[in-house]
Amino acid sequence: MRAATTASIGSGIGLGLVLALTAPAAAQTPLNLLPMPQTIVRGSGSITISAGSTVSAQTPQAQAAARLLVDHVRTVRGIALAPAEGDARIIFAQDDAVAGAEAYRLVVQPGGIRITASRAAGFVHGAMTLAQLLSPDTAMGKPVRVPAVTIDDAPRFAWRGLLVDPVRHFQPIAEIKRIVDQMAAVKLNTLHLHLTDDQGWRFEVKRYPKLTEIGAWRQPPSTGGPAPATRHGGFYTQDALRDLVAYAADRGITIVPEIDLPGHAQALVAAYPEIGVLGNRPPVSNEWGVMPYLLNPNPAGMAFIRNVLDELIDVFPGTYIHLGGDEAVKDQWERSPEVQAQMRALNITTENGLQSWVIDEFGKYLATKGRRLIGWDEILEGGLPPSATVMSWRGEKGAVEAVRQDHDVVLSPAPILYLDSMQSRQSTEPPGRWSEIKTLADVYAYDPMPAGIPADKAHHVLGVQMNGWSEYFVTPWQVQHAVFPRIAAIAENGWIQRQRDFPGFVARLVPQMQRWTRAGVEVADSALAVEYRLVDSPGQALRANNVRVTLEQQAPQGTIRYTLDGTEPGARSRRYTGALTMKPGSTIRAAPFAADGQRLAAPRDFATARAALLTRTSSEMVACPNGKLNLRVALTPDATANGPAYNVNIFDNCTAYPQAPVDLARGYTIEVARLARHYGLAHDFDQVRRHYNVTPHGELLVLVGCRAAADGGTAPKPIIAGSFPLPDPATAPQRMRFSGQFPMMDATQSDKGDKDICLQFTAPTSDPIYTVERMTLTEAQ
Repeated sequence: MRAATTASIGSGIGLGLVLALTAPAAAQTPLNLLPMPQTIVRGSGSITISAGSTVSAQTPQAQAAARLLVDHVRTVRGIALAPAEGDARIIFAQDDAVAGAEAYRLVVQPGGIRITASRAAGFVHGAMTLAQLLSPDTAMGKPVRVPAVTIDDAPRFAWRGLLVDPVRHFQPIAEIKRIVDQMAAVKLNTLHLHLTDDQGWRFEVKRYPKLTEIGAWRQPPSTGGPAPATRHGGFYTQDALRDLVAYAADRGITIVPEIDLPGHAQALVAAYPEIGVLGNRPPVSNEWGVMPYLLNPNPAGMAFIRNVLDELIDVFPGTYIHLGGDEAVKDQWERSPEVQAQMRALNITTENGLQSWVIDEFGKYLATKGRRLIGWDEILEGGLPPSATVMSWRGEKGAVEAVRQDHDVVLSPAPILYLDSMQSRQSTEPPGRWSEIKTLADVYAYDPMPAGIPADKAHHVLGVQMNGWSEYFVTPWQVQHAVFPRIAAIAENGWIQRQRDFPGFVARLVPQMQRWTRAGVEVADSALAVEYRLVDSPGQALRANNVRVTLEQQAPQGTIRYTLDGTEPGARSRRYTGALTMKPGSTIRAAPFAADGQRLAAPRDFATARAALLTRTSSEMVACPNGKLNLRVALTPDATANGPAYNVNIFDNCTAYPQAPVDLARGYTIEVARLARHYGLAHDFDQVRRHYNVTPHGELLVLVGCRAAADGGTAPKPIIAGSFPLPDPATAPQRMRFSGQFPMMDATQSDKGDKDICLQFTAPTSDPIYTVERMTLTEAQ
């Protein structure tokens, strides 16, 4: 007899989540599947799969899925399944009753396993579910007992995507294939490939070879002195991209190419300045942000892009072609007599209206080729072309507006679904957007169906996508670190609508993280890693000679175990049960461990020595008054190392040491880094704060009590504790050190207690950016 529990999830495909458990329920082994299938019915008995178990694809539509199953099981379980014809232990069979392009049915019985579907993508998804059932633990190479179960499954949304950006930093095709493999593992089905931007043109156009001869390469920016001579870039041949398209298709993934227009066109104009607006030839940009260069929408410019599209659609057979449309500042159009005359001839009164016309013209052209245009939500400005689908990135407002006009949409809002948002404030995190921390829990909580969309128009929501913009991702390791495991949250919520259960999700995610790791993918452990919190300020701890520290995780999982002598913690190390109290001097090292002894995250350290408590690194600095630490950047923009990384405010070179125990300190040492100033700020250029420099290259000012003074009230003005002329960037090393002594303060200034110290750089805005790598206070002897 079966004891069944049913929970309706109101899914977009009309399926509920059904879990039928054979009594007694406590005896059931959890099925740690991700995404969770729509319907699971547990049966009686099990089947054991081991090396040599046979796999048969009894329909041509399932052949790729059968090969994929063999490959994945070899990787994630270490057993070699044997392809066979006819009868087999595992069978893929056609069943047209399994309705839906991506639907499948998976039946596990003691006598065999059967996956049925009506389309190739359904077979792929069934294969990936079975691969997870065959790798429930870390017993590599061992046979696996799979419990009897029937799974009926199909996705909530038709678009479950990931954007990869090889423009800002080029990624080899082999690395994109690695990502495709692991997208398929969690049933993602759309790879949005961003192929052109200001910083490079990555798509080979045979009719226009300069697009890759010139447009694919940029010079690195200068951090002072001559710019590096090594150029950065690369491009994909059409044959390489056709191979990638076929590779992805075998894994149930469609590639959507993007040619960004009419803005983000500096690489295009660098290659063919006659397609630009004002006739000049800029370099391919080495700046991040928004550049002024636009496509000229005259007949020659429009014909040029149509020719590019002809070659693009010959390589990419999918329905959608992405034409960008984002961040196109219209200043060049506004200043062009030719463009203004064209607007009058077309009876268009605004530059946004002209962009709408451009997008509409290309949309009509794509329609003649059997394709559909999709663009970022700026294409709503000036009137939405009837042919367009909208990708909503500036929040959800664009999606709601487009749906109300009966246009299809894909939800991709920043910052929640932008993978360059940092996933923790750990000092070990590589570069990204420091001001926008988006944890695994944040992404999991996001629902791709905006509340403002009426129920009768919900069918216009095609799905959801995460975007991996690569200004701050140089290497494949860094791309993967940002993507995995957060992409699993979107894989889950794009597949199934169900009540959120974050602890349950994390429990199912941990085995998938282990599978990804076994597949050679870098998986960030930020959500599981131990984070440290001082109960008191460093100054309070030092004055009391007593340090209190709490240990926590973003996503509590396993048991935290620690050592106090800096040695590696193990599964039998001391178990963390509450705040630790100790005299200064110990180094805590901690990591979480699963019940079977497997370590779930790399150990993190926390030093309690007096010198350590008197030191703040870049990761521990805060913003100066009226400022914001926007970014975490590398020493050079194309550095391949994961560190050092520096938190910076690109609008004002100032960071602050918070709660400095100035009563305990008599001196200080500041380690400084000089970084490239290479940000396209467009209409925000006037927000850069300028300081009057009284020496040729500016100064580093050390200001004690700056944040309290900025808050007003009775706080005294900040005390100047140091003023150091900055050296000539053309000849000085990129990293430098300054040391000084705190001045004696009178009774009105008071040197008792904790005070913030602002470290303000007054370098001219024509010089590079400066930031603080580390500040250490020194005690009186």
